[in-house]
Amino acid sequence: MTQMPMPSVIQEHIEITPGICGGKPRIAGHRIRVQDVVIWHEKMGMSPDEIVSRYPTITLADVYAALTYYHDHLEEIRQQIRDSDAFVRELQAKTPSKVQQKLRGSNLGKDPISL
Repeated sequence: MTQMPMPSVIQEHIEITPGICGGKPRIAGHRIRVQDVVIWHEKMGMSPDEIVSRYPTITLADVYAALTYYHDHLEEIRQQIRDSDAFVRELQAKTPSKVQQKLRGSNLGKDPISL
């Protein structure tokens, strides 16, 4: 009796496609990146069940596969998170918040007595 090779569970749940999500690892069939799952779980304290309840198109197996992928590729994913954070800071510095501009231009936050 010949045994068929068992497919990698991770490969069933995680894919990397050039041109989609910047070629970063993501949950198969979705635009949810591994780094998103890591941030929700580690930085925001969401449990895998909470992640699935917030994003019901993915499964618990998808979340655990993303976390497994992360632990197998720690430095790569951490670097992607650092790069994304730096990109956001750069954009924020170049593009002022329209809300902040409007607040500065209005009377909000001023002492009502001095109006």
